[in-house]
Amino acid sequence: MPNVKSAEKRARTNLKRRDRNRRDRSRLRTALKKVRGADSTESARAALRSAESLLDRLARKGVIHSNTAARHKSRLHAHAARLGA
Repeated sequence: MPNVKSAEKRARTNLKRRDRNRRDRSRLRTALKKVRGADSTESARAALRSAESLLDRLARKGVIHSNTAARHKSRLHAHAARLGA
């Protein structure tokens, strides 16, 4: 247990952020699976739009690194293009 008041607050804050980050990463993994599991070009594009928005939002908030978001987006776009070809 923390002995200092600021350390107690930091512990509470860390728990809140941990829960939020876990929730957000879980949402991200689900969104990525929807794009990869899409069977048609239209469904892939719709899923890609929402996944791209989520990736940008999480990168902006610091949940994932911006380069990681860019890498995911690039791979997802390539996957969607393969579906269309």
